[in-house]
Amino acid sequence: MPDTDDMTIFARVVELGSLSAAGRSLRMSPALVSNRIARLESQLGVRLLNRTTRRVDCTGEGSSFYEHCRVILAQLEQARSELAERTARPSGPIKVTAPCGFGRRYVAPHIPAFLERFPDIQVRLDLTDRLVDLIEEQVDLAIRIAALEDSTAIARTLAANRRVIVAAPAYLARHGRPELPEDLLHHNCLLLRFPGSQQYRWTLETPHGPVTLPVSGNMDSSNGEVLRDWCIAGHGLALKSLWEVWEDLRDGRLEAVLPGFPPPGHAVTALYPNSRHLPVRVRVLIDFLVELFGPVPPWEREWARD
Repeated sequence: MPDTDDMTIFARVVELGSLSAAGRSLRMSPALVSNRIARLESQLGVRLLNRTTRRVDCTGEGSSFYEHCRVILAQLEQARSELAERTARPSGPIKVTAPCGFGRRYVAPHIPAFLERFPDIQVRLDLTDRLVDLIEEQVDLAIRIAALEDSTAIARTLAANRRVIVAAPAYLARHGRPELPEDLLHHNCLLLRFPGSQQYRWTLETPHGPVTLPVSGNMDSSNGEVLRDWCIAGHGLALKSLWEVWEDLRDGRLEAVLPGFPPPGHAVTALYPNSRHLPVRVRVLIDFLVELFGPVPPWEREWARD
């Protein structure tokens, strides 16, 4: 019977199309990945992969075996999860991805408390503003603050999230204050850009329905915190979530622009692949985050208090 760890390695090679990519995903050297695949082929008595200098592809036998591996590994994960649920001891690693600023401020500080409650779990937190492919990068849970277009994943709302357009008083003093949505076309708009980003088009609610504008500017970044810093320094307008800027609005570093034409909110959402049985360790983390944010998230509570 093939080793299930070898089957896992084989499945990752097939999914990523590369020994080195699978090695990075599994924290193994390419040489070790190659040795484990060779051992698996020797045990089965067939060639599973055709290797070239650029990538690897399945043989006919390899494609068939991969489908069996997917089923077996999914069933094994489900069995482990159900066993952990019965024993009330969730365990194992969770790979979590979250936006940089939100993850640093509202997720990372609470991970130690979560691990005190569930000491047999290990959390691997990846902070990035790019949209991560959950399957390809083997992510257990993604925290997203964006319009969700991935119909292959399952989503659970963690918190509501208002958004605002903001500018520094110095910028408004130099360039004037927009009065209508169309005025944004004549302002320097600071844009969040990364593969898949749609933030070069800003949508605002109006009495006649939503209006989408192709805004532009001379500065953009893949990091939302950089845009906030530029905005505070007076370099342009930015479309930000309230959780990012409520303290700046309170302290006068930024001012809300076009408050009568708000951008639609994007909820803070937990996203996980629907191709897998949800492990109990992931479920308890989602429940923890729902409990943490509550019906009124902390940034809304602080904003209302001020």
